[in-house]
Amino acid sequence: MSMKKNTIAAFTAVTLLSFSLGGQIFAAGSSFKDIDQVTGKDKINSLKEQGLIKGISDTQFLPASTVTTAQGIQFISGGLQLSLAAIDFNKAPQASALFSKVKDNAWYAEAFINAHYNGVNIPADIDPAKPMTKELFTTLLIQGVEKAGNLPMINIVPVDIADADALEPSYQGTVQRSLKYKINTLDAGGKFNPKSQITRAEAAIMLYNALEYLNSVSDGGSEVK
Repeated sequence: MSMKKNTIAAFTAVTLLSFSLGGQIFAAGSSFKDIDQVTGKDKINSLKEQGLIKGISDTQFLPASTVTTAQGIQFISGGLQLSLAAIDFNKAPQASALFSKVKDNAWYAEAFINAHYNGVNIPADIDPAKPMTKELFTTLLIQGVEKAGNLPMINIVPVDIADADALEPSYQGTVQRSLKYKINTLDAGGKFNPKSQITRAEAAIMLYNALEYLNSVSDGGSEVK
């Protein structure tokens, strides 16, 4: 019998995002106390207030900690509210059938499944425990954004990136579009730093920018040309 996966939980504060290293969940409440020196702290606290991000405690975010692949996929899948609501399955999909290193009972398994079936091209052999690079997180986030917003393909004039040679060639397009959508910016030297390990603060700020862009499009704002 055809069944549709129950995705109500995907829209609850509990499953929208889990940033704890062990998958623990803390209720949204007061602002994080350890991000005062972080550029973009208002964006991080805004996401917390909306129930879109969680810390390792209600007041501790650990902004400088490196994001693992598991956490990165949870950022994307949960923050963009990717779900299986519009997809019918003969049986519920299993993460282990899609990803060789993702166990079905892992706290992040649902995030991987939801992302996969919503156009996020996660490598089948990806290691959830490994740190995520900026170029990989950017690429997967942009794929999710474009699918979630049903965005048309756009022609852009590529921005000059000082360290473009360090970019994985297959990520060039998504990185350029992330700059056009204003989800990312280059540093003072015009570099993208693609191989840097993304921090929790960086990931959260990129997620906020992505949601702002999607909101501007859905509210009738003009598409970036």
